[in-house]
Amino acid sequence: MSRRPALLGIDLGTSSVKAALVDLEGHLLTAVSVGYPVAHPRPGWAETDPALWWAAIRDAVRQASNDVTGAEPVAIGLSGQMHGLVATDAAGAAVRPALLWSDARAVDELAIYRRLPAEVRGRLRNPLSPGMAGPLLGWLARHEPASFAATRWALQPKDWVRARLTGEVRAEPSDASATLLYDIPGDRWDHDVLAALGVDPGVLAPLLPTSGSHAGTLLPEVANDLGLAPDLPVAAGAADTAAAALGSGLVKPGTAALTIGSGVQLVMPVAELIAAGDDNPVTHLYRAATDTGWYAMAAGLNAGLALDWVRTVLGVSWPQLYAAADGELRPSDPMFLPHLSGERTPYLDPDMRGGWVGLASHHDRNALLRAALEGVALAVRDALDSLRDT
Repeated sequence: MSRRPALLGIDLGTSSVKAALVDLEGHLLTAVSVGYPVAHPRPGWAETDPALWWAAIRDAVRQASNDVTGAEPVAIGLSGQMHGLVATDAAGAAVRPALLWSDARAVDELAIYRRLPAEVRGRLRNPLSPGMAGPLLGWLARHEPASFAATRWALQPKDWVRARLTGEVRAEPSDASATLLYDIPGDRWDHDVLAALGVDPGVLAPLLPTSGSHAGTLLPEVANDLGLAPDLPVAAGAADTAAAALGSGLVKPGTAALTIGSGVQLVMPVAELIAAGDDNPVTHLYRAATDTGWYAMAAGLNAGLALDWVRTVLGVSWPQLYAAADGELRPSDPMFLPHLSGERTPYLDPDMRGGWVGLASHHDRNALLRAALEGVALAVRDALDSLRDT
């Protein structure tokens, strides 16, 4: 009996990997998720051993293949968590646990960026964030010189996965543009930034032209480990936000998409790249997963995260929290600032904190719950207004 061809997608998330099989018409056949822990060895640090990623990938891919009788993967595509840093030796083995997007250890390295000439900062077109690869590389050079000296490649997480699959070390624009190491107007690595950080440009992987580029074929020994046929073509893949935008059809300038999870993301395709860049932007600008194009993004840290904290400390269920939205509005109602974990767009302040304001003795639990919902909604509006200004 002939087997029907299918496409295998692997998405490397922060706390789990997903493996999905779709047929050639795009119909989902199965999706499997396997989790792994995020380590926090110190406050503000976030790491994962890439060996845990690989073990989860192996389990997820094998389970997905077993779930669908008669389907045969014929190609592999990738997406993954953005930012962070996977430092590897020449053989592709991690020299230390991967540093994740939520890691804040490189706050002091942002001072290097602030000292850059305005023209160089303007080329980056992105707010300064300690969880991006550039500041993290600077931190590694200053604080772990042995790890830095052992580093042959500084990769983004999904690019590490692809290198493991194919043996080919490459980068692609949707993730590269989100590293604070990328000349956005020039669409290339920025050597001036690398020089300021004291980083050899050779540690950055050669750039493939697009997220859809052919990036290599599946190594025989890896195919055996995953239970797949050898020599399957592997696409470059894309950053998770870029992949989600493309997958949801968000490609037309003037449209936008709102995603709310622990944080909030507002994504808007950009018609064309303006030549002059703000040297202190509050919104992000990244390459899209399409062959050409860019997208602007406003990112907040406190949406579901803040609401879950409120729900927990006030001892209510999610339905009870949502029901509070129907309460009567009064001028004397308290306000809630949701910035429990600092904030990105539009404040760019990791030390910002939240709380209720305007409390009085007549306020009850429902008033606090409703204020929390309103506070998160207004934080989304803050992000939207910032995006409209780009």
